[in-house]
Amino acid sequence: MLTLQSDLHGNHLLGALPSHEWQALAPHLELVHLRTEQLICDSGQRIHHVYFPTTAIVSLLSTMEDGSSVEIAAVGREGMTGVPVLTGGETMPNRVQVQCAGFAYRMSAQALKQQFARSDFLRRLMLLYMHALLTQVAQTAACNRHHSLSKQLCRWLLIEVDRVASNDLSVTQQLIADMLGVRREGITEAAGKLHDEGLIHHSRGHIRVLDREGLEARACECYGLVRREFDRLLPRLHQAETLA
Repeated sequence: MLTLQSDLHGNHLLGALPSHEWQALAPHLELVHLRTEQLICDSGQRIHHVYFPTTAIVSLLSTMEDGSSVEIAAVGREGMTGVPVLTGGETMPNRVQVQCAGFAYRMSAQALKQQFARSDFLRRLMLLYMHALLTQVAQTAACNRHHSLSKQLCRWLLIEVDRVASNDLSVTQQLIADMLGVRREGITEAAGKLHDEGLIHHSRGHIRVLDREGLEARACECYGLVRREFDRLLPRLHQAETLA
């Protein structure tokens, strides 16, 4: 049970709520720890809970018939999982799986739907988030089709450090390869070049971003486009009241 609004600030959507809105949601929020590779909801399954990550990162994965998959969006402290419950979809079209372990607030899908129907503020906030998330999904598809693996890797690393608010990532090259839908050898080569250029340091199961500006300069335009859209649509906490 949450008693202070400051408890919600680990997640940007919850932190953007004015007092009367979070008071309505707080009794329904439970802080939970998510494990790496934990399956939250499989493709086609009914959505029973939504998650508002604070330190965890959750991947939305498109899975093929042969079992291969690719990440179409990453959800961290800026967002939530389970948005189809707000559009009447009820089930997930994609697999939702924890990419990086951490904490998140869990809420029943039914409770969120009820508050969504009652609150103009929450409805507008969530619709803006859906818009931003769709931008990320569309741009990820374009990036995976048109940009080099090196540029894709730079984009992916920048998104990750944004989501966890840290330059240190606990991630394997195999996981990155799985998220981008490529061979691990390609990630090893691309990461090695970034390491040699002094942009990152990588060791087994760990990557540290050493030169963020340099990494941004190597990334394709997709990272900047998606970040600008999130910043435009979802103001920081001190600007949140302008949504009302």
